[in-house]
Amino acid sequence: MTTIHPTALVDPKAELGQDVEVGPFAIVGPQVVLGDGCRLMAYAQVIGQTRLGPRNTVHSHAVIGNVPQDKKYAGEPTRLEIGSDNTFRECCTINLGTVQDGGVTRIGDHNWLMAYVHVAHDCQVGSRTIMANATQLAGHVQVGDWAILGGLTGVHQFVRIGAHAMTGAGTTLLQDLPPYVMATGNPAGAHGINAEGLKRRGFDEEALLALRRAYKTVYKSGATLAEALGLLSADLQTAQQQAQTSVVQALEPFLAFLAAPGRGIVR
Repeated sequence: MTTIHPTALVDPKAELGQDVEVGPFAIVGPQVVLGDGCRLMAYAQVIGQTRLGPRNTVHSHAVIGNVPQDKKYAGEPTRLEIGSDNTFRECCTINLGTVQDGGVTRIGDHNWLMAYVHVAHDCQVGSRTIMANATQLAGHVQVGDWAILGGLTGVHQFVRIGAHAMTGAGTTLLQDLPPYVMATGNPAGAHGINAEGLKRRGFDEEALLALRRAYKTVYKSGATLAEALGLLSADLQTAQQQAQTSVVQALEPFLAFLAAPGRGIVR
């Protein structure tokens, strides 16, 4: 059964699913859709053209769906789309998209955003990420599945963060962080692959060895990025020919990320 505290302000036009809980002094705007089992704690706000899938939890004083912090924004009807089973801790802020990009900010499933995390307009966040306290994403940032961002990580606009990447506390990302790579510092520097995290997620020894070799090719061989891509493409072709499935599955997203245009990669 859906329960709404008497002090909450829920617009009659909002769409609430089954078993939704809206706590004291929480606010739900007229264009909001809350999926089944969503929970809004005291003083939480979900506003704007915002859709939350099932079983999201929004803690006190978080503001989900506010207008972009972008001077070009002029009230256009942009959106925020959030998947299922996410946790937004105290004072998180998630903004709508802008028409200068795709008009939508997206967050996937099973993400855990700790207190004071900010996700700016037009960001695209995958699933099962962790963003520790006060992580700040500028506009148009992309974050891949399983990425872990340490507390106080700051990410420049348009930066891409690959799947399974990890940053240490206080990291400043001014360039793209490839999949699997760990980085820390201001500005960020690369420090190997996230081997422990990959083991926990089922990557076998063959795949881990291939990724360690790939990291050395990019970061330790002295090759240019173009040269490294050529060497890695040859390694991938060999793995395909030898039917090394786990190696192919690990290397393909790494090469695709490096080959895509961006802000240059963290070195």
